[in-house]
Amino acid sequence: MTVIHTIESHCAGEPLRIVVDGWPEVEGETILERRAFAKQHHDHLRTALMLEPRGHSDMYGAIPMRPATPDGDLGVLFLHNEGFSTMCGHGIIALITAMLENRMLEPKDEYRIDTPAGRVVAAARFESGRVRAVAFRNVASFLQDTSEVDVPGIGRVRYELAFGGAYYAYVDAARAGVGLRRQDYRAVIDAGMRIKRAVMGARTIRHPEDPGLGYLYGVILSSPAFSPGVHLRNVCVFADGQVDRSPTGTGVSGRVAIEHARGRLRIGEPFVVEGILGLRFTGQVVEETKAGEFAAVVPSVEGRAWVTGRAEFRVDPEDPVGEGFLLA
Repeated sequence: MTVIHTIESHCAGEPLRIVVDGWPEVEGETILERRAFAKQHHDHLRTALMLEPRGHSDMYGAIPMRPATPDGDLGVLFLHNEGFSTMCGHGIIALITAMLENRMLEPKDEYRIDTPAGRVVAAARFESGRVRAVAFRNVASFLQDTSEVDVPGIGRVRYELAFGGAYYAYVDAARAGVGLRRQDYRAVIDAGMRIKRAVMGARTIRHPEDPGLGYLYGVILSSPAFSPGVHLRNVCVFADGQVDRSPTGTGVSGRVAIEHARGRLRIGEPFVVEGILGLRFTGQVVEETKAGEFAAVVPSVEGRAWVTGRAEFRVDPEDPVGEGFLLA
């Protein structure tokens, strides 16, 4: 019998199930090596926690662990319905919030976090003893190129390929024939996955510095904002048809990189993005940098998370669906 204890949380509506006890040791010197080890040896625990009957098709998780660098404060792996991701912005915000509010971290000015995509630095803002917001400086983010692809059932689609800790294809929602309201949820999944499969089938993606990051994580559909004081609405379809309820932290990182590359966003200027629920992240460009041959930026993204509870999960070897399932 495997028993796993978690803290349950969400950031702007997107869940984060944080493993605090019961996960086996994850071997590897770097976080990317640990990601590979967990994929090979612990995937049955990922499916047990993310999928039914303990989770659902849109569940997201995190495994905090020892840092992989001498000056790191902690390391983290992120997991979802398809596998282990390379970086997760809403996950950083929720993880720091939950660990601080449960006294798993000592309060300090900033936290150096080792992720599969690289070093992320987060800072929390306290008011009246609560974590009111977390902002993180992400890995180098950049617009890689602009291209077009034929998408079955949709037609010719123009997209911008950008990296913000993971690769996304950014597409205008109207050109894809979908709205971005709550009731458009199923149509968004269908369009997003059609586009994702088409892009993956049409090209090979190569990260300029790390081959392990060279794959398309998701599609971000964008439209004009629904709310005043907001620049854009983003809805991300990632993994195996998962929809991010939040504006997507890595997605906002890639978005501010695009806006800066197009000359529409200055360093230090806030760029507010809302998700499908209307909840917001604020991104900005901290500084310019390089990622291999690409002009890149260091983005910062701020949002808020809430702790919703604690749980104990049991994985019984006699349970016929104990390692999880999804109804496709």
